[in-house]
Amino acid sequence: MELEYSTFGRHVAVDTWGVEFELLNNAQFLETQLVEAAETCGATVMSVQSKQFEPQGATVLVLLSESHLSIHTYPERGFAAIDCYTCGETVDPQLAIDYLVSVLKPEKTYAKKLIRGLGELQVESPESKRAELV
Repeated sequence: MELEYSTFGRHVAVDTWGVEFELLNNAQFLETQLVEAAETCGATVMSVQSKQFEPQGATVLVLLSESHLSIHTYPERGFAAIDCYTCGETVDPQLAIDYLVSVLKPEKTYAKKLIRGLGELQVESPESKRAELV
């Protein structure tokens, strides 16, 4: 018997502005935070890749069994582009995004949530779901 998997997924993208240079220019720190964010939302981490750019900037990609979590940074502009896409109902990407926002403490955030896998893409304004930082 084959399992029927739902194609439903949520994709949250957020642009953050006004983040400290040092936080955005440290691929290793960001890698740790993205893995923590993935675990916070209940996702399963498969692998992690990161790149520290010269003179500055970083990209971190976390492959999840549910999809992915990524960040691309421009420390000289105080900017980071973060996105998290998860398939299914059980893992909420908003929790991962909120965890990262709480760590990076940007002055401004602009976010959108896409509902995917149900036909026409639906765009929503995401509601913050702050994970309790222990």
